[in-house]
Amino acid sequence: MDTSNVTSPTDAADEQRIRELVARTEKAQTDPDVLPVLHTSDLVLVNFGGRRLFGRETFASAMAEALSSPLKDIRTTLEVDDIRFATPDVAIVSLTKTVHDERSEAEGPSELPLTGAMTYVMTRADGDWRISLAQTTPIR
Repeated sequence: MDTSNVTSPTDAADEQRIRELVARTEKAQTDPDVLPVLHTSDLVLVNFGGRRLFGRETFASAMAEALSSPLKDIRTTLEVDDIRFATPDVAIVSLTKTVHDERSEAEGPSELPLTGAMTYVMTRADGDWRISLAQTTPIR
């Protein structure tokens, strides 16, 4: 990872907090009570399939719907590739998302690629980092 943008101990501490937030999102991906709260109320999210959602409540509703469908058996892992600070309170995080499709043969395999380039825009408010924008582009 290119960490040349980390120039101060504060940036290093923020980078660590951001990495911890990414890990928490990965761990909470099937917990509709935890994952939405890690995002801002005015979140914009574009998922792997290209569906765009506006707002944390819309995201929470879509997540609950997905978890009650065969999509509940799809897991993802995230690898942080780069963190850049646009301002002290705004970070652009580049990630690689890997999809693990654990659905049964009867439910059918996904036609989407198993890897995606993901971008988070994170903002800090009251000392806490939250995801303001999440966008994934499938890698074919």
